[in-house]
Amino acid sequence: MMNTREQQLQAFGRLLDIMDELRLKCPWDKKQTFESLRHLTIEETYELGDAILDNDLQEIKKELGDLLLHLVFYAKIGAETNDFDIADVANAISEKLIYRHPHIYGDVVVKNDEEVKQNWEQLKLKEGKNSVLEGVPKALPAMVKASRIQEKVAGVGFDWEKPEQVWEKVQEELNELNAELLKGNTDAIESEFGDVLFSMINYARFIKVNPENALERTNKKFINRFQFLENEAKKMNKSLHDMSLAEMDVFWNEAKKFEK
Repeated sequence: MMNTREQQLQAFGRLLDIMDELRLKCPWDKKQTFESLRHLTIEETYELGDAILDNDLQEIKKELGDLLLHLVFYAKIGAETNDFDIADVANAISEKLIYRHPHIYGDVVVKNDEEVKQNWEQLKLKEGKNSVLEGVPKALPAMVKASRIQEKVAGVGFDWEKPEQVWEKVQEELNELNAELLKGNTDAIESEFGDVLFSMINYARFIKVNPENALERTNKKFINRFQFLENEAKKMNKSLHDMSLAEMDVFWNEAKKFEK
């Protein structure tokens, strides 16, 4: 049974009270700054991402709590310098959401979610941004950054019309990579390889696949299969170095059967 809104507000208020007390009494909490918390926040975000991919609801709940603590922590530090507090943070995002959803809080009519995204980007430009790409964090991992870049430019109409066109672009980039491989130019090979990845990430958007999630699922799948291989080798008192690829492939295929 879900908590009532009153219970939710009470729980949030309790967290705020605990944060006040920790900041006042705990030596570690008292020392923290925006900068010292930054890398921890990034780590917590990745842990939440893992829990989501694993579809572990209890772990998702736990990691959301860790992230919420960080948000409250940053707001507490902001309040201590009289720059902002948690109410300012909540009110600012509330006002932004109302402004950027004129189809809900105004008289704008939209047909689908794509038009919502296009309106969102147009409204951001009206807020004073010089480029739709200003909102893409520089520190994002390259794959996530490429995906966000493509989503944002598509939001203002710079996009392909059909998935087939994007796939043709992938093929074109693969041919260009192959041409540079034949020439052996290292810099050009890296450049063309980047183009292939960028075009594949763009194609993923057209076929409704999140490329970061897809690659991470494959990472997890590979890890599970390889660890199965390692365990089977240990049972035989063998080292992987002493096994042929054919022998290892037997266990690899067994691991695939277990997945099914």
